[in-house]
Amino acid sequence: MELWTQLDNPAIWASLLTLTALEIVLGIDNVVFISLVVSRLKKNIQKGARQFGLMLAFVMRVLMLFGITWIIGLKEEVFTLVGHGFSWKDIILIAGGLFLIIKATQEIHKDIEGTPEQKAGPKASDLFIMVIAQIAVIDLIFSIDSVVTAVGMAEHVEVMVAAVLISMIVMYIASGTIAHFIEEHPTTKMLALSFLFMIGTALIADGLGFHIPRAYIYSAMAFSALVEMFNVLAKRRRKRKQAAS
Repeated sequence: MELWTQLDNPAIWASLLTLTALEIVLGIDNVVFISLVVSRLKKNIQKGARQFGLMLAFVMRVLMLFGITWIIGLKEEVFTLVGHGFSWKDIILIAGGLFLIIKATQEIHKDIEGTPEQKAGPKASDLFIMVIAQIAVIDLIFSIDSVVTAVGMAEHVEVMVAAVLISMIVMYIASGTIAHFIEEHPTTKMLALSFLFMIGTALIADGLGFHIPRAYIYSAMAFSALVEMFNVLAKRRRKRKQAAS
């Protein structure tokens, strides 16, 4: 009830806008991973799997927001190793980082080596379950990072839920475009996989107590994406010239 009496407070709206922007930035990693994993499925079920993955991400974030005391408890030390204390959050971040690095490495190896995907591969139903399981794992990892950020920036749970909801709607709208762009341009897929590798390294570093400012990571990602965009435009221009001649 307190929040509704403060709707005319500029600080509430400022925190909502700031937190929404941060949640969108944090959600980009999630969308890229989901797009890459779902690309292994048949065309007719890719959209449904992608939508399910984003819905799962939203549900996890909201549930964890209402379990704020549990999130805070994740920061308490569980054990100490080589003079460094590890919490459950650290353990989950390290495990998630390793998962991203392994997954990105496997996908890069498949693309470089050209491993046949259908040769003695899993059935479509089994593959779908595997993809959803991977999405659920990575949603959990990214949700913890997202919720910890939300808890640190806003006082009201309602503001946090609103920010997460708005960011998920933006990600839902953008996910199809991102997935289509990655599918149409193979070089961008390799770039996206390298992003996942970099994010995985950053998660492991965070878990070990070496925080890498996210601004550095996202600046590098934005610059690389801009360069790749120029490459795509240049390639289209060359194709048009060849077609015209």
